[in-house]
Amino acid sequence: MMMMMSMSMSMSMSSSSSSVQVQMHVEPFHFEKCQSMSQLRQYHSQIIRLGLSSHNHLIPPLINFCARASTSDALTYALKLFDSIPQPDAFLYNTIIKGFLLSQLLPTNSILLLYSHMLQNSVIPNNFTFPSLLRACRKIQHGMQIHAHLFKFGFGAHSVCLNSLIHMYVTFQALEEARRVFHTIPHPDSVSWTSLISGYSKWGLIDEAFTIFQLMPQKNSASWNAMMAAYVQTNRFHEAFALFDRMKAENNNVLDKFVATTMLSACTGLGALDQGKWIHEYIKRNGIELDSKLTTAIVDMYCKCGCLEKALQVFHSLPLPCRWISSWNCMIGGLAMHGNGEAAIQLFKEMERQRVAPDDITFLNLLTACAHSGLVEEGRNYFSYMIRVYGIEPRMEHFGCMVDLLGRAGMVPEARKLIDEMPVSPDVTVLGTLLGACKKHRNIELGEEIGRRVIELEPNNSGRYVLLANLYANAGKWEDVAKVRKLMDDRGVKKAPGFSMIELQGTVHEFIAGERNHPQVYEMLEHLKSVGYVADTNGVLHGHDFDEEEDGENPLYYHSEKLAIAFGLSRTKPGETLRILKNLRICEDCHHACKLISTVFDREIIVRDRTRFHRFKMGQCSCQDYW
Repeated sequence: MMMMMSMSMSMSMSSSSSSVQVQMHVEPFHFEKCQSMSQLRQYHSQIIRLGLSSHNHLIPPLINFCARASTSDALTYALKLFDSIPQPDAFLYNTIIKGFLLSQLLPTNSILLLYSHMLQNSVIPNNFTFPSLLRACRKIQHGMQIHAHLFKFGFGAHSVCLNSLIHMYVTFQALEEARRVFHTIPHPDSVSWTSLISGYSKWGLIDEAFTIFQLMPQKNSASWNAMMAAYVQTNRFHEAFALFDRMKAENNNVLDKFVATTMLSACTGLGALDQGKWIHEYIKRNGIELDSKLTTAIVDMYCKCGCLEKALQVFHSLPLPCRWISSWNCMIGGLAMHGNGEAAIQLFKEMERQRVAPDDITFLNLLTACAHSGLVEEGRNYFSYMIRVYGIEPRMEHFGCMVDLLGRAGMVPEARKLIDEMPVSPDVTVLGTLLGACKKHRNIELGEEIGRRVIELEPNNSGRYVLLANLYANAGKWEDVAKVRKLMDDRGVKKAPGFSMIELQGTVHEFIAGERNHPQVYEMLEHLKSVGYVADTNGVLHGHDFDEEEDGENPLYYHSEKLAIAFGLSRTKPGETLRILKNLRICEDCHHACKLISTVFDREIIVRDRTRFHRFKMGQCSCQDYW
């Protein structure tokens, strides 16, 4: 008995000594400071030298690092590490499954094969195994098999596993199955509710998502944000703001970085500058952490609400490490929208000096900047530079920008040649861009050919018909105009109404083209007519307009931006800047009228239309009539 106790004590002391020895040798190398694969290899060699390579608890951190490195070399090394363990346990399997899921380097089928390997080696999965497996499923049939295994191994009541099941089913649009799983949870937590809300929203069932949201007994920041994001993503900005106001009234402490990002996007969608400023100030006042998405949302909001100077100020105030690629892209895109092509190019050069590698979005925004500013040679050079220097293959959008660049400059045959030489068939957006160039430069023959192709590719888009009809109208081909109108009627295609918005004292006011219940517009028109304003019908179907005339009045007088500007003039102090957001491209008559209004009323007027900004001041526009 004494001998057994002595042996036990000896073994205990030996084990303790070994544990201390391991700790002494391994702890000095602070693994969390590992920055590269070469450092990781050094750490691994230290483990081997100490004879600890079969210790399961030392290998998972190495595998995790390899997964985060997200390179094929790291992936290969991680698999070698895993294969070096004689008896991997569930913890090790979970680590490599989750690591490769996050790295997205290993095919999802291979991840499921790892699970099969796990079962073949009689390693029992646990509650940490199934969430990763469910996210790895790319077919609902695989997910349903994992669902069965989850119950087989006794995790049918585990909330994290069931929440992962809900997420899996909504990913495959199996909303009824997701709901059935939800109802098996005795006490659904916030993740359960939010997953279901997000699932219904993802597939466009916004009202159903709101019904679920209303049933949620205790709402947290994530659930509020999920519902507001659903509204924002479907352009239901007013409802997003109504929910935001309700959230602030019910809970004053839920505006985190995720909610802030969502609501800044709503401000961008509505042109609600005052609301955006309030959120930005809240972020600064409460020290909310700035990540790449929030930073980009702030810069984007100021750019698209017409405050380019403020956007630049925010961007340049960011420390260099916090200027993520998304922030650079957003700022270059903002300069592009405002027609500041030269400034966009200078910012791109600064980006390169700071050794930030541009991506395909960077060049898309840069080419857009060149197109809006008439920088044809610069645009050509950067298109080639993107391929030659960075090895970025042009996507459809890049070709569209080049067609826009050439088309705006009147180089329509060259734009057509570029389309014919594209390695892929042009989509309807690229062809529509060429059609717009044909209309602008009165290339009737090519415009007719492209216009008919575009209409057949997108038969329910009223804008395509209107553009072709305007092309005919410019040429005085009224019979063809009538044929286009008849084709629209036969197909039941209705012209999309133009609308404009203006924010005054935190409230967004919306105006629809053709409304006659805004008396302010009559007073404004009288002032304009007194200085010689006559409606410019160039490019509009005068006498055959798609907008119906009423009481003999020209429908151009009631375009939505004119209504919004007239309202703004009547509700603001002299000298205040008016910011207008319009859903369609501004027409030539409204462009001319805005110049006159800026002179007659001594106002700066900033109009954001579907493609760019126009800043009117003292009778001039920032676009220099190149739009």
